[in-house]
Amino acid sequence: MSYSWIRASEIGDYVYCRRAWWLRRVRGARPTNTAQLQAGTRHHEQHGRLVRRSIWAQRVAYVALFCAIAALVFRLLTT
Repeated sequence: MSYSWIRASEIGDYVYCRRAWWLRRVRGARPTNTAQLQAGTRHHEQHGRLVRRSIWAQRVAYVALFCAIAALVFRLLTT
């Protein structure tokens, strides 16, 4: 009995979409819509960058709010 090794990246593929993994691994099928797949990948990369930027903007806003509240409390306590 020969065993076929499963790579770690294949596990990620399986978790993401079992059917696509099975089609590639068992049936040997390859996608025919590569242009759409590449466009989808670019879209998700852009969306990921937007999400990271919004997280940093939120953090900056929290720091600014904290500084404003700290300055207000300091002013109220020193007068």
